[in-house]
Amino acid sequence: MRALVDMNDAQVEALDALAKRVRRSRAALIRAAIDDYLDRHHREQVEDGFGLWGKHKVDGLVYQEKVRAEW
Repeated sequence: MRALVDMNDAQVEALDALAKRVRRSRAALIRAAIDDYLDRHHREQVEDGFGLWGKHKVDGLVYQEKVRAEW
C-alpha cells in the first residue's frame, strides 16, 4: 500500500542524506521509522497497564471469586 506523506525540505534533505549514508532507500527508512513508532506506542500502552490495581487493597483471587459468583 502506498501513502502520501508531506515533509518539509529540511526533512527530505536529512532523510536523503541518511539514506545515502546507510545505503537504504528513503521508503525503507520511512517504513522503519513507522515500525519503530508503532512498537514504542504499543509498548507504552502495555506498560501503562501494569500496576493499575496497585492502589486497590483487594486481593486478586478474592475479587475473581466474587465476580465469578455473580454469574
